[in-house]
Amino acid sequence: MIRGIGIDIIEMDRIKQSIKRKPRLIQRILTEREYQRFKDLNERRQIEYAAGRFAAKEALAKSLGTGIGSLSFQHIEILSDGKGAPSMKVQGFENLHIWLSISHSTTHAVAQVVLEER
Repeated sequence: MIRGIGIDIIEMDRIKQSIKRKPRLIQRILTEREYQRFKDLNERRQIEYAAGRFAAKEALAKSLGTGIGSLSFQHIEILSDGKGAPSMKVQGFENLHIWLSISHSTTHAVAQVVLEER
């Protein structure tokens, strides 16, 4: 049974400018494992990666109906499988199957989350 859906879109330039103004922001958004992957990317891919993860975490919060204020970005981790498909793990919500899609254009990143009861 579907428990919730959420979607979020963000401008790449907004993330890029935010990271330039506050370099530590990236470590607030990304978990340690996400950050390790981020460091291995070139600048363009770093912005796409960060924007996609930010949008996905916001979409999750919307799907839960809570907003990001009641969750921490650090409790939400998005890793990719060998083919690049993202999967999301959320502390405290292990009873849910989380369907996640992230996409990018040259100017925006978008993510959609569907929560399903296990």
